Amino acid sequence: MTTGTVTTHTTPEGISTIRFFHPSHNSLPGALLTQLAATITQTAQDEATKVIILESEGEKTFCAGASFDELIAIEDAAQGLEFFSGFAKVINACRTSPKIIIGRVQGKAIGGGVGVAAATDYCFATSNASVKLSELVVGIGPFVVGPAVERKIGTAAFAQLALDAGEFRPAEWALQKGLYAELHDSPEALDAAVLTFARKLAAYNPEALTYLKRVIWQGTDHWDTLLPERAAISGRLVLSDFTRDAIRQFKSR
Repeated sequence: MTTGTVTTHTTPEGISTIRFFHPSHNSLPGALLTQLAATITQTAQDEATKVIILESEGEKTFCAGASFDELIAIEDAAQGLEFFSGFAKVINACRTSPKIIIGRVQGKAIGGGVGVAAATDYCFATSNASVKLSELVVGIGPFVVGPAVERKIGTAAFAQLALDAGEFRPAEWALQKGLYAELHDSPEALDAAVLTFARKLAAYNPEALTYLKRVIWQGTDHWDTLLPERAAISGRLVLSDFTRDAIRQFKSR
């Protein structure tokens, strides 16, 4: 369940790329979430870094959200809180990063994956990068990622995505709602656009970018306590018979 990687690379220009990978559609077990959050924080504090690109490996799926194997193995509320706090840590690491984070979404974003995309400051995607908040289908809800997603796309669009939990919304919908800033037709075009934008940012006054980052995230200081509180809700719900049965049924498809 802990298989997966988080890697970083920084160019001489100061562009740091953080890439995560998990063989199960880039779903994220707790250990990988913790590692990803720590890597974002460490990279953001590195003086050699001027801008961060956050991406995943593979083509079809950017991030499938939580690890179902780990979800079904949760035995008590403390374990549930610890697991769901992983997404809270990643979102808060992005939020508190003094460096601008560019998202590169090359495929589907599901559940927590939508939250990760929403936690970036400027997100590029391909036309295949559809989105779905599937938590309600398995008996929980998008409580932890909700603040990040709602902040990006608004309450009405968040409600649509959260309540219509079994259906994907196309990338064009996510673009119109503000989750994505740009769409591109191929991974190659996506990479070219991301790199061009990263180079532009890396050439700007770093102090101005840091202040702008604070302005962009103004009003979210309480997320240090809000997101763990939301994680506790999911941590309790995942123990219910309804949720355990729903996860088993989902996994057996």
